Amino acid sequence: MFIADEGGPLENVQRFSKRTAGAETNVAIGLARLGLAVSWQSRLGADSMARFLLGAIGAEGVDCSRVVCDPTQRTGFMFKGRVDDGSDPPIEYHRQGSAASRLGPGDIDATWIAGARHLHVSGVFPALSASTLAATRKAMAVARAAGATIGFDPNLRPSLWPSQEKMRETVNDLAAHADWVLPGIEEGRLLTGHDTPEGIARFYRERGARRVVLKLGGDGAYFDDADAGSGRVAAFPVAAVVDTVGAGDGFMVGVTSALLEGRSIFDAARRGAWIGARCVQVRGDTEGLPTRAELEAARL
Repeated sequence: MFIADEGGPLENVQRFSKRTAGAETNVAIGLARLGLAVSWQSRLGADSMARFLLGAIGAEGVDCSRVVCDPTQRTGFMFKGRVDDGSDPPIEYHRQGSAASRLGPGDIDATWIAGARHLHVSGVFPALSASTLAATRKAMAVARAAGATIGFDPNLRPSLWPSQEKMRETVNDLAAHADWVLPGIEEGRLLTGHDTPEGIARFYRERGARRVVLKLGGDGAYFDDADAGSGRVAAFPVAAVVDTVGAGDGFMVGVTSALLEGRSIFDAARRGAWIGARCVQVRGDTEGLPTRAELEAARL
């Protein structure tokens, strides 16, 4: 990802800073920082951006041994604008047609997937192509058959889908094959047609999800759990919103890590809200993700 060093329309920006990006990589890095063993799979080019990504993500402790570098393809990238008023920054994607978009079900190592206790899936990767959607479905099916839990973040990117109707249909179908579903409130409204957190959570619970946690921004989070029932957690105070991108991934890191540690859904949602609050106060997708020492210092 190339982040604008100055405000204004992207076409007028002359200076950018290079960072890692991607919903799945953000979650992988966040979980690795908390001490979990994490593996990430993708396809990249054999270019400088691929070498940068493998170096940066690998340095975080993420296993990248399943990443294929294809010299005939290019690494996907994006541009992110800079805003200083707390609003969502403009983002321009260059991901369709990339090396990652060529990944298909034949690239999924069933033995590798079956050896994991949890699979994280976002709605971004399956939006890239028919083959990435098929690969996502296969990975989820293998994980489910092996008894692993599956977490799903819709991470809606309308510009990557051929139509809103296709996006809604496909994302909801993927969510129906997950154990934990974590939409944002606006995503939930768009995907389900329900206005309230209760209605959105019920929509996914009725379709098979055991746990639904809705990100409510400044209003905290709402959860509906098959065992613990429903409830809310308050948001953590934020002095100033600097960059909203990556906050949802940080929330996912908090919830996922806590649940994998056997913590309650309330504690998991609270940890997610805390990490999300950290993320919106810094620029960049991963700069706000805490270490295990920072998490323990916060007693979360």
